Amino acid sequence: MASLNRDTKETIVGALTLAVFAAMFVLVSARGDATTTATDDFYRVKALFSKVDGLLPGDEVRLGGIRIGFVDSASIDDAYHAVLTLAVQKSVQLPLDTSAAIHTNGLFGSKYIVLEPGGDFDYLTDGDEVMFTQGSVVVEDLLDLIIAEGKAKRAQSE
Repeated sequence: MASLNRDTKETIVGALTLAVFAAMFVLVSARGDATTTATDDFYRVKALFSKVDGLLPGDEVRLGGIRIGFVDSASIDDAYHAVLTLAVQKSVQLPLDTSAAIHTNGLFGSKYIVLEPGGDFDYLTDGDEVMFTQGSVVVEDLLDLIIAEGKAKRAQSE
């Protein structure tokens, strides 16, 4: 590349950068498509959350770190709660007292649902509702809380 002039080098680097961004866009756009095609193998349960910031239909539902389903749909109810419909593999039986929480991959990663089974002897069936939920933690809110606590401790020490 030593014989190429500066304009040619910049054009090649720009084209490669655009190609990488295009590939990333295609991968991100198609992340939920493969999971939502064969829906006969799933039963659906609803879960109400106060916040689901950044969670989208197609995102994963996990149990013990293993993907067992996906978020089928999201809507708002009359009381302004976020209602998620979760598609869970029929082979996975969840106790009635199962809880659902929204987690994040890393600090700014994608969101997913984690299910924690309870100890009930009866199981959720198609159309049931997960009664115990924990909404999404917004990173900005968490940082604001940390800053406020730091300021409070600093004011006490002065």
